[in-house]
Amino acid sequence: MKLPQTPPPLHHAPVVLDIAGTKLGKDDRRRLKHPLTGGVVLFARHFESRLQLTELTAAIKTQRPDVLVCVDHEGGRVQRFRTDGFTALPAMRTLGALWMRDAMAATDAASALGYVLAAELRACGVDLSFAPVLDLDHGGSSVIGERAFHRDPRVVALLAKSVAHGMLRAGMAHCGKHFPGHGYATADSHVAVPVDKRSLKVLLADDARPYEWLSATLTAVMTAHVVYPKVDPRPATYSERWLKEVLRGRLGYTGAVFTDDLSMEGARWLQGSLLTAPEAAMLALNAGCDLVLLCNQSLVEGGAGIDQLLQELSEGIEQGRWQPDPDSELRRLALLPQSPPLDWDGLMHDAVYQRALERLP
Repeated sequence: MKLPQTPPPLHHAPVVLDIAGTKLGKDDRRRLKHPLTGGVVLFARHFESRLQLTELTAAIKTQRPDVLVCVDHEGGRVQRFRTDGFTALPAMRTLGALWMRDAMAATDAASALGYVLAAELRACGVDLSFAPVLDLDHGGSSVIGERAFHRDPRVVALLAKSVAHGMLRAGMAHCGKHFPGHGYATADSHVAVPVDKRSLKVLLADDARPYEWLSATLTAVMTAHVVYPKVDPRPATYSERWLKEVLRGRLGYTGAVFTDDLSMEGARWLQGSLLTAPEAAMLALNAGCDLVLLCNQSLVEGGAGIDQLLQELSEGIEQGRWQPDPDSELRRLALLPQSPPLDWDGLMHDAVYQRALERLP
């Protein structure tokens, strides 16, 4: 009798990187084949047309069928693809304003937005959008601003859940961000280190509350490059207390955790020292992140920073500086779509999509 073979152990592919242009180059293909590469993040510069985008995502999948093709596509000012048929989506704040007039209409519009957002992306081969934003609209954050639904965490949770429902109906996972909350801190983590001096009790009762209420809903979470000194002197991205004790332990969250972009200047300052991207990535992975983003580096010195990250992470395993986590890999793989998408022509004739377009605010 032939014994069943034991499946090979899962490795861990935590790196989400970018590519140089609208087509794959030789270096892009080489990096995609690296065993630590688990995702690609696309930006507006990667888009010329729907046909070109579809060909690009297909080429990525030809190199690595399991790679996760991601994009920041929320609506409002954060929408990477805006032409050649893509619907101009409203900012999240528009849904919050609608809630104040008609709460039930707002939840329906939010589900419609989630469906349109995800169905259009999936028709072009994109797997995951980093949406919705769960930050609260405290009124002082220039980097969040209209990206937030509302000031009230209850409204944010219900509208975010509705957007997530629409995305899931289109076959796409979603990512709540930025844990535990970026809306109160005024600094922009792209260029500075935001600080939120409130207590853990206040944060859990306010900004982090949507993560508790959506703990059984969210498929992914993105961390905030914000320091909460009364909780941990490290930014949340590098904080075991925030990620392991609070998010997973206290709030019961079970999905994937992404870092925000580690190329941000503010992201790599740690207690007065500027970390390299590999140092930051290993700290984040050890703290409880499953995936690390390094964006917009393929155009800098030929992508040397990406190669350095992949090399030092590989060496870090041998040196015991971090250890791959099979559970993290399972969480990454769970974000891949589980059903085939409608192509664009099919989508244009889809009754659900047409109804969703009618319900957009």
